[in-house]
Amino acid sequence: MLSAFRQRGFPLLYAGLLTSMVGDSLMLIVLAVWVKDLTGSSGAAGATFFWLALPSLVAPVFGLVVDRLKRRTVLIWGNVASALAVLPLLSVHGRADVWIVYAVALLYGVSFVTLPAALNGLLKEMVPDEDLVDANATLSTSREALRLVGPLIGAGLYTVIGGAGVAVIDAVSFLVAGLTVAVLAVDETAPVRAAGSWRTEVTAGVSHLVHDSILRPTVLATGIALLVVGFMESAVFAMVDAFGRPASFVGVIVSVQGVGAIAGGLSSSRLIRRIGEGMAVALSLAALAIGLAICAASALLSVVFAGVVVLGFALPVFIVALNTMLQRRTPGHLMGRVSTASEVVLGLPQALSIALGALLVSLISYRSIYWISAAVLLVAAGYLVMALRGAETAVPAGADDSVAAGR
Repeated sequence: MLSAFRQRGFPLLYAGLLTSMVGDSLMLIVLAVWVKDLTGSSGAAGATFFWLALPSLVAPVFGLVVDRLKRRTVLIWGNVASALAVLPLLSVHGRADVWIVYAVALLYGVSFVTLPAALNGLLKEMVPDEDLVDANATLSTSREALRLVGPLIGAGLYTVIGGAGVAVIDAVSFLVAGLTVAVLAVDETAPVRAAGSWRTEVTAGVSHLVHDSILRPTVLATGIALLVVGFMESAVFAMVDAFGRPASFVGVIVSVQGVGAIAGGLSSSRLIRRIGEGMAVALSLAALAIGLAICAASALLSVVFAGVVVLGFALPVFIVALNTMLQRRTPGHLMGRVSTASEVVLGLPQALSIALGALLVSLISYRSIYWISAAVLLVAAGYLVMALRGAETAVPAGADDSVAAGR
């Protein structure tokens, strides 16, 4: 994975991104735990992730903005805006203020749509295609490694200084990230506005996904998987309750997941190079099913931890494979819209599953939820394997139309 660091500007970009990752690792678990403490409801806590996912439903609009601006500019001002977006949390004091937490989660979701889209485009400019998988693996491994300590530290800070204090730390991390990217020197290709109507431009990313023989089945399989993956956002709180642990123990679960995530991130580059991005996505979906089955079947917390490690291993492999596939098979001028189009195509089933999961957790056991999820994930993995057989895997012409700085 070190090959990416030989590309000019990538070490500085990595430093800025790592700073904001630290803030995210502290804040995201705190939002849900905060709602759980304010309301006493696992469903209400899980609904936090619904508001995080909701902006993905209008993601193509954000993608068009990203493609009309230089990606470095989007990353700078996007980080500044994200810093401002978390500050309303300073006014949360009781149950009646839960809506503020949800509103901040919604704004956080906008950040999660816009900044990764800009990053995908910037990486395509900075890093040669053959090193994209290493760059993605490096970022994913770092992000997942923070799961080992970030949620625990976040939960600890929440206990000591409260959610408002964690929000201030998160805001500072965004500002530092924006400043770091501001001093980054990148020779970006100037954005070009394509001919055609506004509607055509907005939907260009979706059109690219639909007409690409590899992206289409991969995104469809992932969408099927996300119809149930969101169940876990609420079910994990029910699982923690079933083992007689407080809501903050979810931080421990996420940290254990980080152990597997580090292993998955470190091995993702080699695995993807060997079997290809599409098959790596299918393998990760199957691994998610196995991890959930272990969690559903076990009456021992130690065995549940083993299942959580498997889940952690699968996630970075999936993320690295999907991001690399999108970057390699997409022209540079469409990168923002394709990234955000994938968010909207995948965000709808994810948002629906989070909302449904918040309801199901009050009707059936978390074990039943995990078994259902595992079955659907296996179906999605099987479909993708069948769909990719005989499909054209060559990178389409024009997908490398950007001129990378430093190449």
